[in-house]
Amino acid sequence: MSYKMLVLDLDDTLLTDEHTISEKNKELLIKAQERGVMVVLASGRPTPAMVRYAKELELERFGSYIISFNGAVITDMSSNEPIFERSLTVDEIHSLHDFSLMHNVHIITYSDKGIVAESSSEYIDVEKQLTGMPIHLVPSFKEEVSRSAVKCILLDDPAKLKKVETVLKAERKDLSVAISKPFFLEVMPMGIDKAASIDILAQKHGIGREQVVAVGNAGNDLSMIEYAGLGVWVDNVSPELRHKADYIVASNNNDGVAEVVEKFLLN
Repeated sequence: MSYKMLVLDLDDTLLTDEHTISEKNKELLIKAQERGVMVVLASGRPTPAMVRYAKELELERFGSYIISFNGAVITDMSSNEPIFERSLTVDEIHSLHDFSLMHNVHIITYSDKGIVAESSSEYIDVEKQLTGMPIHLVPSFKEEVSRSAVKCILLDDPAKLKKVETVLKAERKDLSVAISKPFFLEVMPMGIDKAASIDILAQKHGIGREQVVAVGNAGNDLSMIEYAGLGVWVDNVSPELRHKADYIVASNNNDGVAEVVEKFLLN
């Protein structure tokens, strides 16, 4: 099979635990692009928190894209403009806030002021660290959120959040729900996930899904792993997901992405 598109999750997949791209991963991803493979970054991160990695991999030079907010936004790196965007409505966000209060978990969303939160948490601090966005702490989440936003995240202890995920999926068939990090439960509009946005790009460029390789490590990557012709986990994948990919490579700290490029794209 001649693969034409490589889609990579960022945190805990392409990035090391220090949130960097290793030199080996970078070298081989540039080489793959020079061979004509489209490299796409797909993350739950907000768009601004992905751009520096896209620039590091020279996606602009190769005319590629980033998929941010778990599929809610696709940005063309050549123009730095979104070509696709879907948002949660204000009513949907407010209802998720009600749900968060009922189940005693934290909730955040995003605005031009940063990460909007009504409470403080070590898990919200992680999102601040990952994205580089400031936390905009407000007395009333609902009063602050008066316009649509691309996603919300519910945050809490991983064991508790798994139970909350089950309840939310059962109650809200109108939303797309997935765990990214064990303490992040991401909520997007129905029909929005990484696979849906990859399909938009694949169709735009005349690439069949069988020509797509996707690499990830967590629940919010599952849709793209199942969509791709070749779905790959890095070795640090969540244990309950290990059997759901076609192949498993080395961990994010041991150049697993480079292993994919060497084995499936350059040979």
